[in-house]
Amino acid sequence: MQYYIKTFGCQMNVYDSQRIADILQNMGYQAAQTPIEADLIIFNTCHIREKAAEKLFSDLGRINLIKEERKQQGKETIIGVVGCVVQAEDEEITKRVPYINFATGPLTYYRLPEILQKIARHKNLCVIDTDFPAESKFDFLPENHSHGVCSFLAVQEGCNNFCTYCIVPYTRGVETSRPVEDVLKEAQRLVKTGTLEINLLGQNVNSYHGEDAYGKERDFAYLLRRLAEIDGLKRLRYTTSYPADVTDDLISCHKEIDILMPYLHLPLQSGSDKILKAMNRRHTAGRYLEIIDKLRTAKPDLGFSSDFIVGFPGETDDDFEQTLNMIDKVGYIQSFSFKYSRRAGTPAAVFPNQIPEKIKTQRLNILQEKLFSMQLTFNKNCIGKIMPVLFESKGRKKEQMFGRTPYMQNIHVQAPIDTLNQILPIKITDATQNSLSGIIVKQ
Repeated sequence: MQYYIKTFGCQMNVYDSQRIADILQNMGYQAAQTPIEADLIIFNTCHIREKAAEKLFSDLGRINLIKEERKQQGKETIIGVVGCVVQAEDEEITKRVPYINFATGPLTYYRLPEILQKIARHKNLCVIDTDFPAESKFDFLPENHSHGVCSFLAVQEGCNNFCTYCIVPYTRGVETSRPVEDVLKEAQRLVKTGTLEINLLGQNVNSYHGEDAYGKERDFAYLLRRLAEIDGLKRLRYTTSYPADVTDDLISCHKEIDILMPYLHLPLQSGSDKILKAMNRRHTAGRYLEIIDKLRTAKPDLGFSSDFIVGFPGETDDDFEQTLNMIDKVGYIQSFSFKYSRRAGTPAAVFPNQIPEKIKTQRLNILQEKLFSMQLTFNKNCIGKIMPVLFESKGRKKEQMFGRTPYMQNIHVQAPIDTLNQILPIKITDATQNSLSGIIVKQ
């Protein structure tokens, strides 16, 4: 039996897909290269933006054609949908795509063996599981297999902030944190199986408050320090951070922990205090700048990326100009920017003064031109520098290897295959907005 998983959305979804793969491999499934080879096809979904949700339904239509084609060949195909779209749409999803076999939310996919057993017994059954279970899914997941030299590790899930534009609290629930020892054990297993870099994940990762072995609640800074003690772990990252939850102790970690990479994703969303308040963000533009200043004092070479939403209900030209001014003040090296997308069930969806699509598009174009220019400038300034690069995979060209710098920049280098899974000094020779090129420095 073979499986195929397609993942939409955030890094947490990537992590969930890896854990689904672990479950299936423990059941005897093998990964298929394409959907047409697969007996089981799973879509792991995102509901943050409307475009991602609609793309899912479009892709499901094409997969149903594959299911019908395989049926004519005498092959059964199970189609499942997992993740936030399921949690948000609930039984509506089966009305739109009645040919799927199961749908489960992001908190209950650990029940996949039970779901597949039900389907095996009742061929025409569609299993829907959108519970918010009292137990943590992490308590039921198998030991994770190695997924490469760079690994995601979820330490926290859910969110208590209820930003007015965001569906996450309604699809992933309230904040929960894994116990410290559970995180450490998973990290140690990853390192033993070849992981050199771990990226800690959470919807609100720096609000982490897991218990230690003695039942004492610990914060995110404590967790980082414990993870940094693992022998063989070379790089440590985390995402996504919430500005209001950045503590002085966490800032100190960026000064004290050598393996903590000099790159931090810290979403601003808007530079206008009026819009931040309407979004129900617990920080002001001024407070955000104070945090940036403290972080740069602790780690002068720290680079920042951010998320931005343009065209939020009530956003005026002046509000948008304040966002542009904040970008100039911070100077981001990477960014993710989007037009505001109304999500049913969120407060902002029914706010007055919704911004016309044309204005949203104009503002996004202006914003991205500024952000992309900054990213290109940062990359160009790296030319001539020697940077440690962790090589993760083969590139698209012959004898080309792909890796990442400490600043999460993509880099392509002509190098032998034994370069994989190593951290090597690379002299940067060229740069574009999205990637670098370089040569290995002989040691």
